[in-house]
Amino acid sequence: MELYNLSIEEARSAIDNGDTNPVELARAVFERIESVEEKVHSYVTLNKENALAKAAEAGEGPLAGIPIAIKDNICTEGVKTTCSSKILGNFIPPYESSVTGKLKEQGYVLIGKTNLDEFAMGSSTENSAFGRTKNPWDLERVPGGSSGGSAAAVAADECIAALGSDTGGSIRQPAAFCGVVGLKPTYGRVSRYGLVAFASSFDQIGPITKNVKDSAILMNAIAGHDEYDSTSADVPVPDFTSVLGQDIKGMKVGVPAEFFVEGMDREVEASVKEAIKKIESLGAESVEISMPHTGYAVATYYILATSEASSNLARYDGVRYGLRAEGEDLIDMYMKTREKGFGAEVKRRIILGTYALSSGYYDAYYKKAQQVRTLIKQDFEKAFEKVDVIVTPTTPTPAFRAGEKTADPLQMYLSDIFTISVNLAGVPGISVPCGFTSENLPVGLQIIGKHFDEESVLKAAYAYEQATEWHKRRPEL
Repeated sequence: MELYNLSIEEARSAIDNGDTNPVELARAVFERIESVEEKVHSYVTLNKENALAKAAEAGEGPLAGIPIAIKDNICTEGVKTTCSSKILGNFIPPYESSVTGKLKEQGYVLIGKTNLDEFAMGSSTENSAFGRTKNPWDLERVPGGSSGGSAAAVAADECIAALGSDTGGSIRQPAAFCGVVGLKPTYGRVSRYGLVAFASSFDQIGPITKNVKDSAILMNAIAGHDEYDSTSADVPVPDFTSVLGQDIKGMKVGVPAEFFVEGMDREVEASVKEAIKKIESLGAESVEISMPHTGYAVATYYILATSEASSNLARYDGVRYGLRAEGEDLIDMYMKTREKGFGAEVKRRIILGTYALSSGYYDAYYKKAQQVRTLIKQDFEKAFEKVDVIVTPTTPTPAFRAGEKTADPLQMYLSDIFTISVNLAGVPGISVPCGFTSENLPVGLQIIGKHFDEESVLKAAYAYEQATEWHKRRPEL
């Protein structure tokens, strides 16, 4: 096994036993990047010199000397953070995000910043101003989005683990498409300070890893209350690794009828149903549940998230930082800066959101969507009165071909149909590999938990993962 193949746990053990050292490990990862990055295009910025220097001085701790990639919408002090947008093409943050600050304290090695759909708006990483990322399992297909660079980098062994962000499925959907593990924590569990905002009531940072244990290890590092984030929850943080390996006998697993829809890929459906049987064989009890408002989730999300994006992206005006286009006067400068700086999908979402918030339409769209959001959240609350976790497919199809959905935004938006509800409700969810299609494309199983009950999610995910071999498969590049 090559050093770059290691998980966080294996790399830690190899360093502690003296089988390798952090510099050798970082070099191995950069050699891997040199050999496959041209095919995959996971990264926007590489941090090689700095990374090797950091590796040389790595101390003690679970993440000391571990090479980790960070999605390029999470601020890293002194290292370019572009959000894969021309408008921030040369932006170097003067401060560290809270999550990368915590990783720094633990001595992690920042390998580089990964590609994403511009401002995290997309489901395929085709909306990046710096070119598309490819799926390591099939270079003609997308890696999912918006954290496609992070998921592809983990799947291609171009880092040991990565962080992504999830607004409507942007960690879980690419994890499913790339055959890796992606965890979206409860909203408020992980600080958003230093995450460039897309939709502030949805965005959540989380880990993308090679296995479930690594997700738990990274969660231990990044979770917790942060005074710099007013939406960060002041709740105790458990040791997320402590539940791994516990028995799931008697655990009640909800299977919602609304998540097995017409038009879903047959092989995806078969893999997920097989996974549910496997979970039952481990002693869990599956319970049919109903989540009646699921059908409204996509429409609700695309009104609320675009409304928040319209407000959040108003700050990119060419005045203080980022791209500035010359104009005849102030208004002309604003318009030219935004015209040149934003890509088509970002403009589309700003226009949609501005429309939904405009006078005369606010009650019909934004207010109505907020009311439906409450109903979706209540669907989860009612379900969790009967069950411990809910299992669903992560995506309705395996990874689709590049260019297949770019001309039809609605088809693209529907690829998040199974992940969006989780963000609307603010609950945690994980995607774990649960099979492959006849074309050798990964399939993801989504496990959803109650607010701040990542432990049950991780416990069930780990039990399933250990009883199967799917997570051990690696793409041939």
